[in-house]
Amino acid sequence: MASKSKNKKAISFVFILVLIDMIGFGIIMPVLPDLIRELTGKNLAEAGYYALGLMLAFAVMQFLFSPLVGNLSDRFGRRPILLISLAGFGINYLLMAFAPTIIWLFIGRLLVGIFSATYSTANAFIADISAPENRAANFGLIGAAFGVGFIIGPVLGGFLGEYIGVRAPFYAAALVALVNVIFGLFVLPETLPKEKRRKFEWKRANPFGAFKHLSERPVVMGLAVVMLFFGIGHQVYPSVWSFYGMQKLQMSSLDVGLSLGFVGIVFGLSQAFVTRWSVAKYGEIFSAKIGLIVLTLAFLGYAFVTSIWQIYVIITLSFFSSIIGPTLNGIMSNRTAEDEQGELQGALASIAAIGAIIGPVIFLGLFGYFSSETAIIYLPGAPFIAASLVTFIGLIWFLALAEKMKKDNKTAE
Repeated sequence: MASKSKNKKAISFVFILVLIDMIGFGIIMPVLPDLIRELTGKNLAEAGYYALGLMLAFAVMQFLFSPLVGNLSDRFGRRPILLISLAGFGINYLLMAFAPTIIWLFIGRLLVGIFSATYSTANAFIADISAPENRAANFGLIGAAFGVGFIIGPVLGGFLGEYIGVRAPFYAAALVALVNVIFGLFVLPETLPKEKRRKFEWKRANPFGAFKHLSERPVVMGLAVVMLFFGIGHQVYPSVWSFYGMQKLQMSSLDVGLSLGFVGIVFGLSQAFVTRWSVAKYGEIFSAKIGLIVLTLAFLGYAFVTSIWQIYVIITLSFFSSIIGPTLNGIMSNRTAEDEQGELQGALASIAAIGAIIGPVIFLGLFGYFSSETAIIYLPGAPFIAASLVTFIGLIWFLALAEKMKKDNKTAE
């Protein structure tokens, strides 16, 4: 393993890369509903179905290609895969910025789904340079970059969309992504030395092969199922947050951007500081358990808000839920060989993609129906009730798995 000073520099580099990348992603979120309406002429509820299609296009490509990208990073290293994926993001944002029809948006989402390896490869990058006891905390730092990007990106996107135009955030996102590529060319180190790389195998470079390999480690596979439930529930944020805020609370694109920016502040601080403290004091299992409980209750709270200030209260109270991903990832990474970290993260990205396929179908479908005039009852918060239920199922699954891990640990002693 590299020296501590080199590790700190490497973590700083990848933190900045993920930060800039998430700024580019967050910029477009507040204005996407308005761009869809501009291109289709549909109302807000109907635009939600187009948003569903865009999310599914992205998720299907991510599901199919993430294990391939993860295995390629185990074979050729993290650096080239990160840079290629960042360039793919830039191309996607340019396509969306110039889009004359809704079809162009779909082409862009298909492309970015193929190249969306930044986050999973960054996690493999962190696993390469982290001691087992520090992995969850360092995964939390990458999550913090994700959160800080959500502070800057949506707020900036809201301002650009409100005062310049609905397409301005897409041009800004393209610029951010391409600048990120240039930045990475000069400062991003390689963390997987040649002697630790493994032979590329097509049978493992697909989602089904990756899942089969995961199944050889029952605890890791069980945690992957928990990640699936967590991922499905978490999709309620990108799926309906903007639509729900605009429909029920009459939020503007700027209001949406500010609320998402506050999510970034709370979750970014939590992942940067609370994850490290909680794992050190209470362990990964207990921390993940509390996070899942908090998220289940937070989703239920969002479903029944009646004013914007209540949204901010729930975001603040749910800060502990942000440690779920890093802690689960840390447990799984510590049970995976060094030359298989990329494969693990690629498999987890495919699992996240399954969540990104299932979640939007459920949540946007519920939003479209319960926000329409034909609904039995007007309940635009229905997607958040469903997200709470799905997360609760993940919590129950994790509690059962936690008991098994405790018994295994006692047996090992």
